Amino acid sequence: MSDEVLAYDPYALPPDAIQEPPATTWEALRKIGPGIILAGTIVGSGELIVTTGLGAKHGFVFLWLILFSCVIKVFVQIELGRYAISSGKPTLGALNEVPGGSRYGHWLVWWWFLMMLCTVFQLGGMTGGIGQALNLAFPSLSAKVVSVATQASPALGQFLTDAPELPWAVLVCLVTMALIYHGSYRRIEWLTTVIVVGVTLITMAAALGLVWTDFPVRGEDLLKGLEFQVPAAGLSTAFAVFGITGVGATELFYYPYWCLEKGYARFTGRVQPTEEWERRAKGWIRVMHLDAWVSMVVFTISTVAFYVMGAAVLHPQGLDPKGAALVNTLSKMFIGPFGAWTRILFLIGAGAVLFKTLYLSCAANSRLTADFLTLTTIAPSPTAPQRVRMIQRFCLFFPALALFFCIVARDPQLMVKVGGIAQAMTLPMIALVTMYFRYTRVDKRLQPWVVTDVLLWIAVVSILIVAAYAVPTQLRDLIAAFS
Repeated sequence: MSDEVLAYDPYALPPDAIQEPPATTWEALRKIGPGIILAGTIVGSGELIVTTGLGAKHGFVFLWLILFSCVIKVFVQIELGRYAISSGKPTLGALNEVPGGSRYGHWLVWWWFLMMLCTVFQLGGMTGGIGQALNLAFPSLSAKVVSVATQASPALGQFLTDAPELPWAVLVCLVTMALIYHGSYRRIEWLTTVIVVGVTLITMAAALGLVWTDFPVRGEDLLKGLEFQVPAAGLSTAFAVFGITGVGATELFYYPYWCLEKGYARFTGRVQPTEEWERRAKGWIRVMHLDAWVSMVVFTISTVAFYVMGAAVLHPQGLDPKGAALVNTLSKMFIGPFGAWTRILFLIGAGAVLFKTLYLSCAANSRLTADFLTLTTIAPSPTAPQRVRMIQRFCLFFPALALFFCIVARDPQLMVKVGGIAQAMTLPMIALVTMYFRYTRVDKRLQPWVVTDVLLWIAVVSILIVAAYAVPTQLRDLIAAFS
């Protein structure tokens, strides 16, 4: 890694780093990026598996709710970005300054740490899911590994025979390490943009292409899906839809970090009682707004495309993707309308969707964990080069930990559910903290419009209502799964 990267400190706000905000929309578009990384994290197992399954089970009836969920939670994301740009503080650093902390770190910081461990368990499920998809697409690799392993140890060979996805899971772990170990922000942004654009275009093209198949999306179906309605027996499902779609708890923690690494706070500079600083801050916050809304469009298109595929193709056939037939059932979204040749395309695409969430989550968790160790006094405050090396070590540790969970648990659906419950419990916390920042910490000169405030309140109240209903239900289901 170059000396320039080692010396770069995204939290530092040196005067020589100040830049004027873009003057035109085109120039501002060239400065976006954190939101695209966030979109890469958002569109993962929830959208591929749960959202598609929702469409398969209920048809188009929840389309309006998916759109509402994808849009409304962005207002929480924007407020966190606003505070990060104006203060130069990342999420955990800001949480640590909320009243009620201690010298060993605020209890909210420790809450994040516990949630993060659960989401790494979820990443283990994703690692296994990627392995399953790639093994179905290219079974010969696992067969060769099993053959070699059997010669070395019959017990190991039998173990891999029972879990043929593991050779692919190990390869996924190693590739993830290689990508993010030396991955500066710029590389992560570039790679994620390529994958996100590719996946979004493919899913959108598939959904639009249904018009010329035996499973067309009719206008009346879409209009019915936009009606404000919830089936009599679908209230719990409606709450689940709001929780799994759009920006989640982990993404809300990640976004300020990516904004800082992009340089929005550095370009703004330290808070000054001058008109120049106010103008710069408002200019870079406008760029952040554009970044957030562009990312919203991207992940909403992907989410809606997966939902429409499930509603238009799987629902009429009575197919419900779950259990051991999960991947094969999902692949019928493509095989049914477009032919058997698309099966391998779907499997590779499904692997890519889960993989980008895996490597982005590991990269982001590495950054937050480095801060966590410092804030809780487990590790001394590092210099910029020391922090980079600490992040590099965690970029090796988290993929390995996810692989360990994958090998030990061997139940991707259950692992994803555990991470989902942890996020559902954390989302109200980060939403309420966002309100605290909005009304007590954000510079008065940077306060949002009244309409934005109203929509923020709608988002937070919606999150609290959903959590109050959904979290106890999800915990009961999880306990029942273990009993």
